[in-house]
Amino acid sequence: MTVGLLSHLLLLPLAPARVALWTVDRVVDAAAEQRCGPAAIRRELAELSRQLDEGLIDAEEFDRREDEILDRLDEGRKRGLIA
Repeated sequence: MTVGLLSHLLLLPLAPARVALWTVDRVVDAAAEQRCGPAAIRRELAELSRQLDEGLIDAEEFDRREDEILDRLDEGRKRGLIA
């Protein structure tokens, strides 16, 4: 019990840095979710399809951008954002 208390006391000055790192981790996770999460991917694919249907982009541009979006989907899976 004393060892745990002693280590907590010795590590107390590092608490603000640990809280800051934890906060940065949460921000990075939220940004990754917004970029690679399933909802973001679906939204972007729907928008891309709409642009193709309306003639705003050609099939080649559609394929290129679709590949980029699907690469992000793979990235999201690797990060565990998508089951």
